[in-house]
Amino acid sequence: MRINYLKLIILSGAFTSFISCSTQGNAVKASTPTKNTAKTNNNTTPPPGPKPIAMIPPEETFRTDLPEIKREFRGAWVASVANINWPSRNNLSVQQQKAEAISMLDMLKDNNFNAVIFQVRPSADALYTSNIEPWSYFLTGQTGSAPYPNYDPLQFWIDEAHKRGLELHVWLNPYRAHHSNGGSPNKLSMVNKLSDIVVRLKNGMYWFDPANPKTQGHVSNVVKDIVKRYDIDAVHFDDYFYPYATYNRGADFPDNATWNEYQRNGGTLSRADWRRDNVNRFVERIYKEIHAEKNYVRFGISPFGIWKPGYPQGVVGSSQYDELYADAKLWLNKGWVDYFSPQLYWPVESKGQPFESLLRWWKSENTLNRHLWPGLNTVEIRVSDRPSEIRSQIEISRQILGNDAGEIHWSIAGLTKNAAMLPTLKNGPYKEKALVPKTPWIKAATLQTPTLFINDNGSFAQISWSTKNIGEVFQWVLFTQYNGVWETEILTLDQLSKEIPKYKDGRTLNAVAIKAIDRLGNESDYMAKKVK
Repeated sequence: MRINYLKLIILSGAFTSFISCSTQGNAVKASTPTKNTAKTNNNTTPPPGPKPIAMIPPEETFRTDLPEIKREFRGAWVASVANINWPSRNNLSVQQQKAEAISMLDMLKDNNFNAVIFQVRPSADALYTSNIEPWSYFLTGQTGSAPYPNYDPLQFWIDEAHKRGLELHVWLNPYRAHHSNGGSPNKLSMVNKLSDIVVRLKNGMYWFDPANPKTQGHVSNVVKDIVKRYDIDAVHFDDYFYPYATYNRGADFPDNATWNEYQRNGGTLSRADWRRDNVNRFVERIYKEIHAEKNYVRFGISPFGIWKPGYPQGVVGSSQYDELYADAKLWLNKGWVDYFSPQLYWPVESKGQPFESLLRWWKSENTLNRHLWPGLNTVEIRVSDRPSEIRSQIEISRQILGNDAGEIHWSIAGLTKNAAMLPTLKNGPYKEKALVPKTPWIKAATLQTPTLFINDNGSFAQISWSTKNIGEVFQWVLFTQYNGVWETEILTLDQLSKEIPKYKDGRTLNAVAIKAIDRLGNESDYMAKKVK
């Protein structure tokens, strides 16, 4: 259970404003208004001068058909490696780092996204307080040096994302031990601290040997540490398992020591199958360990978009199965992920890597109905009109995936580098806010029905709500009915009241309703009340 004591205090304050309430049947009287936390634009100006708040004569709660809440996963990657996205440089002040983060999160919120995938471990380092791995070079310019004044970037991103109703997914590279843009490895680098399980590639990068049990144990400890200590929504791996062949200039991955040990112990798999088996067992382990620690924290992987050439027919290109030793199809078939985001970075009209055909093929392999949310190349997809292309890919995804649709944009820079990208999305597919799709295979506690209060405040109805199990709630959905037509609004957890205009655009407020939403997208039952 997630318990946020600050929000409990807020909730306690909401109850305090109603301590003089008494109930007779379904009638509720209140002597003190709830403080207004958000106002809705309206066409009615309240009369001048103070006006005491009185109770709207209440009606009994009633049952009705509320509109379905729109659902779609809308995420963006924020890369820290090589200072691609955040921080923009490795010598920013803490205040500059925070300002950049807030600007990005505000942009996502204002354009109706609902998730951010934040890279916290680019290369066996940490953009968070860790006793296992050193502070990242990309954060401070020196591996192992803490930010000054010291703060925890991951905790800051979590807090600021959740304030805006955004999920925060932590993105980790499991096997990269040092990036060639990360300065020279120093004594605090894992390259030197775990030199017995790290190999150097010909392009200057260092890689953990995926076959070494010590590698798997170390990365497992990193993941469990983050899941245990931070209020995250998901753990995310990208496409780097065994490295791409170009990283070692075409030479085979240097794992002779563990391969020879495997053979001495009677191993019978081919070298390629043995490598895939190493990764397969690791993926299954991470999935199970995350859910054992916190069941509601999801696990997502974003593999290279092609499993093998020829799947589906006509597809050409690199093979993650043969080059990265990543059998991503198996992970999806086995349900070792909660969401799966193949990097479909090619145009709809691509001949060798057609977006729609690849997405349909991955869907055909999704036999356990996990979330399938493709990665889109919003930064540099090779077309003349990038915003229109991305909009088309979102529309195709919706047609194929239905109510479970979603996508992740590579990267957050792609949303801002092209001036037409955000307007195209917000005026088109992202016109309305959306909840993330539900995750029905993960069991969750039943949400209690919120309690709804209504007060008269002149030309407004002052409404507030509460629930017994606030620790399970992530968001609220508020429904308002004008002239018999329901409207829907998604609100953040800390918003516990709102002023609603009784008259809007010539229409009259008839009723209000409220639902709680948990962090897996599950909905509580609702309470609805009529307004006179």
